[in-house]
Amino acid sequence: MKLYKKTTFSIALTTALMGVASIQSTQANTFTEALTTGTANSDIRLRYEDVKQDNTAQNASALTLRTRLAYTTDSFSGFSAKVEMEDNRIVLGKGNYTVGPTGFNSGIYSVIADPEFTELDQGYIQYKSEIFSVKLGRQVITMDNHRFVGHVGWRQDRQTFDGLSAQFSPVEDLSLKYAYISQRNRIFGEVADVDTKDHLLNASYKTSVGLLTGYGYLLEVDNNTNNSLDTFGLRFSGSTKVGETKILYSAEFAHQSSESAATDFNADYLRLESGAIFSGVTAKVAYEVLGSDKGTYGFATPLATLHKFNGWADQFLGTPTQGLIDLSFTVSGKVAGGGWTVIYHDFTADDASVTVDDLGSELDLQYTRKFGKHYSAGIKYAAYSAGDIKVDTDKLWLWVGAKF
Repeated sequence: MKLYKKTTFSIALTTALMGVASIQSTQANTFTEALTTGTANSDIRLRYEDVKQDNTAQNASALTLRTRLAYTTDSFSGFSAKVEMEDNRIVLGKGNYTVGPTGFNSGIYSVIADPEFTELDQGYIQYKSEIFSVKLGRQVITMDNHRFVGHVGWRQDRQTFDGLSAQFSPVEDLSLKYAYISQRNRIFGEVADVDTKDHLLNASYKTSVGLLTGYGYLLEVDNNTNNSLDTFGLRFSGSTKVGETKILYSAEFAHQSSESAATDFNADYLRLESGAIFSGVTAKVAYEVLGSDKGTYGFATPLATLHKFNGWADQFLGTPTQGLIDLSFTVSGKVAGGGWTVIYHDFTADDASVTVDDLGSELDLQYTRKFGKHYSAGIKYAAYSAGDIKVDTDKLWLWVGAKF
């Protein structure tokens, strides 16, 4: 986001806050109390990341410290506000990595998408009642399991959005959500932020056997061209007990159309997942298809928390034009006071060609542990073995964090 855009946004936020204050001027003391008796929070994460790839790029390593500082006012007549700043710094000179969109060490090392930056992470005004809430400003917006709309919290610069979001629960078990996004604040500081005209619609109903959700995500980049990425889908997820075993299940289907002045593509999405929790161990199998339009277009999820899906090595942040089928197996549990996870992925093309069919496989390992109320640490490893495209990739992370 250019400097003048950031300034304009800050002025608009300040003006809105002053407007709330003037509306409540007859109760200035109460309003002042709401401003001054709020809650301050901090979230700090020091992380080391190492990347090795079988290509011409040099191996990458990064030691970065991400800090978030936030203040949330108390509620007054249903109104509250939040301001949160975010900063990321390279520590001890350990910055041997490339961040393509920012131009940092361009073309030298493998990519680690954690640039240095300081920015407004969130800044919004909120109104909330028992059945209705609305936020205006820069904010985190997520939908369902983050497959289509997420905050990319794994990266040091998480994804937020400028716009308006609302949630309405007119009756018990029914939730209606809407959001309008005027800017996507991506994970590369401000240089790769995108002006948009996005509309997000999501409705869910809780039944006795699971949660049924329908959605429509209508995305448009505001760049003075004709373009649209429209996705409509249904999702169902739930669980049940069979004796001492908890059975997990979910199914999701979506259809997508991508249009511009020169192109018109269509593709489908499918995810089926089942699992069980027994003796403290969770085992799951998932079958996910990001479809292809005759080998010329792959189903896209540009607002997703992509790191959560299709392998932690992040080899499929963009779906190949041949599409992607991901058959994965996950086992997780607890040991020595922490949680462990093992995931195996087998990747193939949805619309295979003579040269592109096998898209490789990946093994992911993780162990995390909390220490007391405020501290945590973790180790994570991803090993991707290439198929007909990509290259072998190994990634390692070590981190410690603190929240106050």
